[in-house]
Amino acid sequence: MPVPSELLKQAAGIIGERNIVTEIADMEPYSHDEFARKYIAKMPGAVVKPATEGEIAEIVKLCSRMDVPVTVRGGGTGLSGGCVPSDDCIVLSLERLNNVLNVDTDNHTITVEAGVTVSRLHEEVEKAGLFFPPHPGDEGAFAGGIVATNAGGARAVKYGTVKRFVLGLRVVLADGRIIQLGGKFIKSTTGYNLLGLMIGSEGTLGIITQVTLALLPSPGVLKTLVVPYETVEDAIQTVPGILKSGIVPLAVEFVEHSAIRCSERLLKKNWPTHDGSASLMVMLDGSSEDEVLGQAEKLAGVMEEHDALDVLIAESKERQSDILEIRSMLYESLRPGMVELFDICVPRSEIAGHVQFVHELERRYGIALPTYGHAADGNIHTHSMRVKIEDGILGEEVPGWQETHEKVKAELYKDAARRSGVISGEHGIGLVKRDFLAQNLGDINVELMRSIKKALDPKGILNPGKVI
Repeated sequence: MPVPSELLKQAAGIIGERNIVTEIADMEPYSHDEFARKYIAKMPGAVVKPATEGEIAEIVKLCSRMDVPVTVRGGGTGLSGGCVPSDDCIVLSLERLNNVLNVDTDNHTITVEAGVTVSRLHEEVEKAGLFFPPHPGDEGAFAGGIVATNAGGARAVKYGTVKRFVLGLRVVLADGRIIQLGGKFIKSTTGYNLLGLMIGSEGTLGIITQVTLALLPSPGVLKTLVVPYETVEDAIQTVPGILKSGIVPLAVEFVEHSAIRCSERLLKKNWPTHDGSASLMVMLDGSSEDEVLGQAEKLAGVMEEHDALDVLIAESKERQSDILEIRSMLYESLRPGMVELFDICVPRSEIAGHVQFVHELERRYGIALPTYGHAADGNIHTHSMRVKIEDGILGEEVPGWQETHEKVKAELYKDAARRSGVISGEHGIGLVKRDFLAQNLGDINVELMRSIKKALDPKGILNPGKVI
């Protein structure tokens, strides 16, 4: 059924007619996220843009009464189809909920509306001389979205994912009621952890409207090391030695140079080294220059003991920025020839084995599977490509890539399970991984999730068809 005209009429009375979008061309940007292929895109019945929590609650009450599904949308930067509309649903965009409500330097917290971007969030925190460690790849992501997906990023090895920093949420429930979860306090054993339940729920249990995040003192000094190795296995096998050194880096990334070449060509910038076939990128932070350089010297010794070909340090902010940009643009450089980006997460000790399995699949199926990831937290990004790659140039299409991709996907997910891993470490399940969830977690776990969903959303109107 199309969205009832009466619902749109009443919604216009709540948020104004100009904040309701029904033209096909204007709704197209709301039909998809950043998943590489557009086949999952679906046009919504309408897009509504409330500006306050109260307006959201009234819109949701309308949808509940009329049994109209609601898909909440943040920045649309996801990679799993999590904000793709269902049939004839309303997309509830949070773009107008963009106020920074409070930066509390006494309690080291920031409270923002759910539509504040990650970029602005970091700006406001830095202005206060504080530090919010999580840094998901796309700064256009919204605060509510990074909580709803429990976003990760490179810095998770030292500071954890977003859930570690969420102190409080305000949430609109499926019937339009509003609840406050948590606050500015650190400890609570007061009832069930409903706050934790909302984190990573991808808009299926409630609509996050406001977020309170814990902040840390600014580390002051950041340095980046780039360390080449003969093979990616050599690079990854260094990581346990790094962590046993007593130093916990801000980030430890591994990248294969064949993938880096694509990003170099896109940006017309150079990675610091082309020796060997892979590099570790190690980021260090601390309160002083001497402290961080001391960490770098100690880790250089560890890495040289593990057959590092060189240890390069980028001290200037400009050079560090270039390195991070090349790493960050890997996805965009590969995207034109990509089928899907995986974000499997395994125990750290299993990374090398999983990457070896990826290369085995490349040989077996004759396709390119460029791989990089967060070496110290086990999160591995493998790109399933539909084209050949040579010297950073995307080439001709591989015959039968559709069938091959499905086989590779199934094989990768089975290998993750064999290694006691999960099919998503930071991108979420959304639409594209949904049918593999029970295979990964087991039927009992998924049945419990269905029970929770039914309790909080008995009509099933919140982001239907996602996660479970």
